[in-house]
Amino acid sequence: MYDNHIRILNVEWKKFREMRIIMKKLRRDEPCWCGSKKPYCECHMNFDKKIEMYKKKFHKVPPRSIIKNEEQLQGMRESSKINIAVLDYVAENIKAGMTTQEIDEMVYEKTTAMGGIPAPLNYEGFPKSVCTSINNEVCHGIPSSNIKLVDGDIINVDCSTILDGYFSDSSRMYCIGNVSPENKKLVDVAKECVELGLKQVKPWGHLGDVAQAINDHARANGYSVVRDVGGHGIGLEFHETPFVSYVIKKGTGMVMAPGMVFTIEPMINMGVPDIYVDEDNGWTIYTDDDEPSAQWEIMVLVTDTGYEVMSW
Repeated sequence: MYDNHIRILNVEWKKFREMRIIMKKLRRDEPCWCGSKKPYCECHMNFDKKIEMYKKKFHKVPPRSIIKNEEQLQGMRESSKINIAVLDYVAENIKAGMTTQEIDEMVYEKTTAMGGIPAPLNYEGFPKSVCTSINNEVCHGIPSSNIKLVDGDIINVDCSTILDGYFSDSSRMYCIGNVSPENKKLVDVAKECVELGLKQVKPWGHLGDVAQAINDHARANGYSVVRDVGGHGIGLEFHETPFVSYVIKKGTGMVMAPGMVFTIEPMINMGVPDIYVDEDNGWTIYTDDDEPSAQWEIMVLVTDTGYEVMSW
């Protein structure tokens, strides 16, 4: 209870600082609000003018608190190096007969050996270092020594890392042995959805541009996109604003501004988009119709000219 109270106070303090920054009109020669130590006129002055223009047109714009400066981005890149290396390590070792607990141990050992901390471990009570979601599990599968991979499984391994206070997050699908053509197609189309969504990441576009590209491709292949779970901002915290939906329309949702970092991670279901949460563990999400689901996740920075994929 005490820790939760402290966390609430920290969140409120961040909100208070944000409001003070917003209310204060900076002079051209003052240090920029982003923490870069550059003069405002050389940093985010033109950015703020553009944000104000979008606000006046009633677009949803990102708060300053999620716009990262170069020092923060570099910290996130270093964190991402570990995250990518861990998923590569999983790819080299995952196989039929292995338990998901063994995957968890691999992730913990590799992450800590490289100086990182597995972000999921003890996050809001999550008991493991990684999420392992098999077949009809949409996300947040909990590793267990009682769950063994078998020939034909498709599994999502969702890995997240903290390094020096900076977060990274990405996931991959792995096909175990002889996967059916139907499930292999689902895995491939889920990856294509991410790639098509990524192409829509442009400064001053909208998150809905990403969503519609993903949803259109999934539906064209006879699949559905999970509505209730999506991507998120990331960097200084594990989950930051915005919530990234994949079922909204082009031209809607938050404006994508340079310095924003978020995940693209649509959950593509072979059947209906409906899901439910495991009543026993409170974490694992399943497809409502027991059909398989697939998900790839990348972590993306919006740049002045397009995007940078930070973790994959």
